[in-house]
Amino acid sequence: MKVLFREQQRFKQVWLWVVILGVAAMSWAGFIYKVILGGDLGSRSASAIQLAVMAGLLGVGLPLFFYSMKLTTKVYPGLLTVQFSPFHLKAMKIPLHELRNYESVTYNPILDYGGWGIRWSFNGKAYNTSGNKGVQLYFYNKKPLLIGSQRPQQLLEAIRKAKEIKRTDV
Repeated sequence: MKVLFREQQRFKQVWLWVVILGVAAMSWAGFIYKVILGGDLGSRSASAIQLAVMAGLLGVGLPLFFYSMKLTTKVYPGLLTVQFSPFHLKAMKIPLHELRNYESVTYNPILDYGGWGIRWSFNGKAYNTSGNKGVQLYFYNKKPLLIGSQRPQQLLEAIRKAKEIKRTDV
């Protein structure tokens, strides 16, 4: 099936990565100080095994987990797919005949949806990783869905074209 639009986004906010890498660095610093350098972290500090587990989870696991998160949006004739890895093992398929309307929007991620990621609110559901632009999808019998995009006009145009082309394969 011909892909009319493809966009892959990741979390790229500097402040987010400063926090994540700061937490990772603190876990590694505690591990190195106590286990490798033999320092004392206080009378009730964690054991070497506990610090090793924390350094592994927070120092390696947390940054890798956030790095693995990505939002992939594809538009095919008659079909839109959205996959927010690693949460969606398979792409969510949205047949375009289910759309009542759609529009390019500028929104406030914090006020409208409570942040970035997979979000739910009174406004419906949102998939976003960064920025404040996207395409709002309105369905005949479901709540709206916002798909964040760094190229909302191109996504909107691809949806318009995809609705006109008869879908041949799912």
